[in-house]
Amino acid sequence: MKMQTARKRRGNDSQQPTQNSTPSGLKENVAQQKRQHFHFDLWFCLTLQNWILDFGRPIIMIILPLEWFPLNKPSAGDYFHMAYNVITPFLMLKLIERSPRALPRSAIYFCIITFVMGASIHLVGDSINHRLILSGYQLHLSVRENPIIKDLKPASLIDSFELLYYYDEQLGHLMWYIPFFIILFIYFIGCFTKAEEQKTIPVSGWLLLGPSAFYYWYLVTEGQITELFLLTFLAIVATVIHQHRKGVSPDSNGLFLLYSFSVTVLLVAVWVGYLWNDPVLRNKYPGLIYVPEPWSYYTLHIKKH
Repeated sequence: MKMQTARKRRGNDSQQPTQNSTPSGLKENVAQQKRQHFHFDLWFCLTLQNWILDFGRPIIMIILPLEWFPLNKPSAGDYFHMAYNVITPFLMLKLIERSPRALPRSAIYFCIITFVMGASIHLVGDSINHRLILSGYQLHLSVRENPIIKDLKPASLIDSFELLYYYDEQLGHLMWYIPFFIILFIYFIGCFTKAEEQKTIPVSGWLLLGPSAFYYWYLVTEGQITELFLLTFLAIVATVIHQHRKGVSPDSNGLFLLYSFSVTVLLVAVWVGYLWNDPVLRNKYPGLIYVPEPWSYYTLHIKKH
């Protein structure tokens, strides 16, 4: 009897872990399925703050009275930029956390650090640049051709303003946007699945697609990063083709990013075609890839009217 009782106890003990492991396994499966659903909350927050804090930054500086923000103090747009520099990397880190696959953390952290540094450099240069606009600086002209710059004495001051332009429009943009698109591409790599139910964008995602694509159009044109954007888009398309041969396709989040970039390419093409024969902007952007900035178009054709 004692031996039978001991055997029963051992049998019960051996069954107990199996019974306990079942709920935890179900919880892990449910949590994994939730992570793979469309991240509407993050995409919405990212798009909304991009439109308000980045696109709306120069607009709020034009609308608000100059007396509220003296030229020797930070403007409302500067505070918007500061908020952007904090909120955007936070949302991108949350997006990476939602990825169903393990992504290279060291590369993500390095990109986030570089992103914050580049956006901060741009904050300073852009702040001074917008104050120059209030003093008559014309964005559709080069630094040396601007009426308020070309007659400065001593002439070495012009070199200083060209250095400021370099930090604002070139170095700042590169350190800001290169890690931004690298992070999006790394995230996209983890957005592939075989489950058909995860390959459908919900209605909320389709509604968000337009505002997202329009913001990327603004980012590409105003940031003068057409080459960088096209390289990222081609890398995404190549990844889709490569993964399709393995039998997997982008999930709803991957499709949202792919379609947003596709619409952006179309919008940039329409923008370039509309301004293709503009002689002044052609002189301002003489490179192989001609993509005028929206704010240059504003100062040339809208502001004076």
